[in-house]
Amino acid sequence: MDKSFADKPAVMLYFYNNTCQPCVALRPKVKDMIEKNFPLIEPHFIEAISNPELAASYGVFASPTLIFLFDGREHRRYSKFISLSAIVEELERPYELMFTE
Repeated sequence: MDKSFADKPAVMLYFYNNTCQPCVALRPKVKDMIEKNFPLIEPHFIEAISNPELAASYGVFASPTLIFLFDGREHRRYSKFISLSAIVEELERPYELMFTE
């Protein structure tokens, strides 16, 4: 596992493949979702074929895959068929707990 993500409070890893049409279409929507709903989550967009060691270290074998880490630990993982509204709903509470006093 890449230790550079372990010291961040909240990270999103978006593993994609440039030859995957769903990956290409979903990427700007994911970026927009993070900016609007979770601005304190640090997004990382990772081309899986160019970074096979990193993808393998996170157990990513399908594209697209989104992994959300809170305090360096995996909180949620979404792969292949991804619903942005479900992601927003599932992350609102832990995000709120992490970033509000």
